[in-house]
Amino acid sequence: MALTKEEVLNVAKLARLKFSAEEIEKFQVELNDILGYIDMLNEVDTAETKALVQVNDAVNNLRDDEVRESLSTEKALSNAPDSGDGAIIVPKVVG
Repeated sequence: MALTKEEVLNVAKLARLKFSAEEIEKFQVELNDILGYIDMLNEVDTAETKALVQVNDAVNNLRDDEVRESLSTEKALSNAPDSGDGAIIVPKVVG
C-alpha cells in the first residue's frame, strides 16, 4: 500500500499542518517506507501462534490488602501550618 501525494496532503490537512511541496514529497517517501515495514508483518507466518491475551501468567501481581493502623487526624494535622475542619488549609492559587 503506497500513499499518493493527495493522501499525504489530506493527512496534513486533517492534522492542520502546512508543508511545502518539497516537504510533501519527503513525507510521502518516508510514510511509504514506514508502511512498507508494516506490510512486512503480513509476511510473518502466525498460523501456529496462539492468541496473546495477557503477557504474563500471573492473575494478580498486587499484594493482599491488609488493615493497618494509620495516623489519627489530629496527629496528621499537627505539623500543618494551618488547618481547620479536619483538613489542611492552603493559600488560594486559582484566580
